Amino acid sequence: MINLELPKKLKASANQAHQVAAQIFRPISRKYDLGEHEYPVELDTMAAMVEGLADSGTQKIGGAAGGRNDEAGRTDILANANGGNMSALLNALETSWGDVGLMLTIPYQGLGNAAIAAVATDEQLARFGKVWASMAITEPSFGSDSAAVTTTAVLDGDEWVLNGEKIFVTAGERSTHIVVWASVDKSLGRAAIKSFVVPRDAPGLSVARLEHKLGIKASDTAVLLLQDCRIPADNILGSPEVNVEKGFAGVMQTFDNTRPLVAAMAVGVARAALEELRTILTEAGVEISYDTPAMNQHAAAAEFLRLEADYESAYLLSLRAAWMADNKKPNSLEASMSKAKAGRTGTDVTLKAVELAGTLGYSQRLLLEKWGRDSKILDIFEGTQQIQQLIVARRVLGKTSAELK
Repeated sequence: MINLELPKKLKASANQAHQVAAQIFRPISRKYDLGEHEYPVELDTMAAMVEGLADSGTQKIGGAAGGRNDEAGRTDILANANGGNMSALLNALETSWGDVGLMLTIPYQGLGNAAIAAVATDEQLARFGKVWASMAITEPSFGSDSAAVTTTAVLDGDEWVLNGEKIFVTAGERSTHIVVWASVDKSLGRAAIKSFVVPRDAPGLSVARLEHKLGIKASDTAVLLLQDCRIPADNILGSPEVNVEKGFAGVMQTFDNTRPLVAAMAVGVARAALEELRTILTEAGVEISYDTPAMNQHAAAAEFLRLEADYESAYLLSLRAAWMADNKKPNSLEASMSKAKAGRTGTDVTLKAVELAGTLGYSQRLLLEKWGRDSKILDIFEGTQQIQQLIVARRVLGKTSAELK
């Protein structure tokens, strides 16, 4: 029998994250939505708490750094682990229920931490395990095609020299380190793309500007310039060797960790909107019944049931992707499925909630309209809806990226 109940340890961690969302994030959510680019000083007190939880072995609050996802399967078919990835997913879900933008700007909980966790060596994990790392992939010349990276990394003695421009870097100004994707040899194509850990104070690294955005305004989104930026030679994540046969799989493994987390963020926002919508409908006298066919209920109630069903499926897909990562099962297909479903569901649920709530939903009296704006990015970054569907199609049909574009 399949048991979908969460273990007590994960329940405790998720509850802790929920309290952070309810007691810290929700009260200041509107403040930092209106004050774009203003640093949420209330989060400074969380830095010490997060570090203390990590040192004590308790899972991190923000959950942006899951565990490894090796391709080798377990030899013990009875093994069933719920580790860093599952805990990170649940914590991301709960904190995003409070505010996605604030979740993305929790000190020492950047998306780049997931990249470090995915591909770093043991020595690098020891060095970079407690940094605040953002992730820099996208460039002005491309969006979803991560293989089109033009930023270069040239080895000069015992240092790498990086040159290029990165855009839409989440927490790009506030983080202490940046995980930068760059090519070590353009002639070798995508196989030569590696990820590098660049300290904030590295010579040649600068912030060109901060973007004004539709949503997640509490989180800074930066344009970074790398101009003869020098970092130590051992700051390249994983092996520096270019394996043409393995191709792009090394750095792309990062997404197997981060996509379920982004899916969880969308699930968290969707749940917040559903809870608010249920309250509004109930107060308006609309009864939502699970015993009566939807077609025999109020139109708003029938729509609520549809949205809730989509929410549940997105939640379960996200759990499966994280569980597979914790149990060292290849989860590229499931990670993309969860991201595609949750991203689409998040925008559908939040915008429909705004619509069904009428003028109240469109006003700033509630956070519904904000959640509608915040949710859109979750269907875009870490791979757009269209990219996820393309990846799923390739996996299901057994096609390569060259065969199915």
